[in-house]
Amino acid sequence: MEKRLYRSNSERMLGGVCGGLGKYFSVDPTLIRLAWVVFSLCGGAGVLAYLIAWIIIPSEP
Repeated sequence: MEKRLYRSNSERMLGGVCGGLGKYFSVDPTLIRLAWVVFSLCGGAGVLAYLIAWIIIPSEP
């Protein structure tokens, strides 16, 4: 079975990107959210990356 990256419908706070990445990499989504906050505070790159991921990654079927 092929492993695919989707935005999470169950582990979502905003768009489900962190929840989907957590499921894909078998990591707690909270850790990914914390990393995203750190990147956002360091020049705003995290915000742009999140928006791009929200657009590119499809929602869970």
